[in-house]
Amino acid sequence: MIHRYDSSVTRGDLLSSASRPDETGADPRVRFRQAPLHGPLNFLLIGSDKRSWSPDAGQRSDTIIIAQVNADLTKVSLLSIPRDLQVEIPADRKAGFEGGSDKINAAFSYGGGGNGGVQLLSATLTKLTGVKFDGAAIIEFSGFQRVIDLLGGVDLCVDHQVQSIHTDKVFKVGCVRMNGADALDYSRQRYGLPDGDYDRQRHQQQLLKAILQRAGDSGLAYNPLKLDQLLRAVGSTLTVDTGGRSLTDLLFGLHRLGPADLTGIKVPSYPDMVGDVSYVFLSGEAPSLFVALRAADLQTWAAAHPKWVNPL
Repeated sequence: MIHRYDSSVTRGDLLSSASRPDETGADPRVRFRQAPLHGPLNFLLIGSDKRSWSPDAGQRSDTIIIAQVNADLTKVSLLSIPRDLQVEIPADRKAGFEGGSDKINAAFSYGGGGNGGVQLLSATLTKLTGVKFDGAAIIEFSGFQRVIDLLGGVDLCVDHQVQSIHTDKVFKVGCVRMNGADALDYSRQRYGLPDGDYDRQRHQQQLLKAILQRAGDSGLAYNPLKLDQLLRAVGSTLTVDTGGRSLTDLLFGLHRLGPADLTGIKVPSYPDMVGDVSYVFLSGEAPSLFVALRAADLQTWAAAHPKWVNPL
C-alpha cells in the first residue's frame, strides 16, 4: 500500500543548493535517512494550474506559501508570499538569467520553468528571508477539484460578494458547502475584493484548512475504497522534493496536525503602482517576521502582530 501511494507522487529536484539546510560533509538528499522526524521544518508550497510547464509560455507561480512546522510538530504556520512582491532575483547561469529586480512570481519563468524555475524561486526566497527549506511541493490546485469532490465538498464562508472572473458564478455572502470547481474558483478570486490579493491569499489558506477539516469529518478512515481514491487523487496533484525523507516518514511524523493547528499569516507589505505596473512592497514589520521565520518562531510573532494574521 505504501508503494502504491508513494508511486503516485512525482518526484522533483525542486530546491536550489542555496535553499537547502547546510550539512557539512553530507549529501543533502540523504541527510535525513535513518533519523527520526523532528522539527522545526520549513516547506515551500507552490500552487499552479498546470503540472507541466513550457519555458516558452512565460508561466509564473500562481501561489507561494511557506509552511513552517514548529519544533514539536504540533502547529503549522502558513505564510503566504504576495505574487507581486518586488524582490531581487539572484542570477541563474544555467537558465541564462543574470539576476535583477522583479515580481517574485517571475522567478519561475526566469529559471526556465519546471524544476529549474522552482529552484530559482526557492533561491529568491532564501535570499529575501534567510530561511532554508526541508522540502518543497508543487500543488496542482486544479487537480484538487477531484480531491474536494471525493470529500463531498468543503465548507467555506464567503465574507464579501464577488463575481468570478473565470465563470458567470457570483459568490454571495454566507457559509456554504462548495464542490471542487466552485471552491477552487472562489479561492482564486482577487479582483472585486476589498483587499485584492491579500483576500485571495487568505481564501487559499482557508481552503487548505477546509480540506483538512472535511477529511477529518467525513469518516474516510472507515471507508477503505474512498480513502484509496482520495490518497491517489492527492498524489496525482503533487510533485515533491522531500529532502531525502520518505513520504511515509513525513506522513507518520506529522499525523498529529489538524485543521485547528493552522495559523495563516500574511507578509507585512502594501500595494503600489510603478508607472502602470502594480507591485507589492515590504513594510516596516517585515524584517521582524523574517527573523521569526529563521528562528522557527512564527507562532510567537503572529501572537504579537495580530494585524498580519488571517482568520481561518
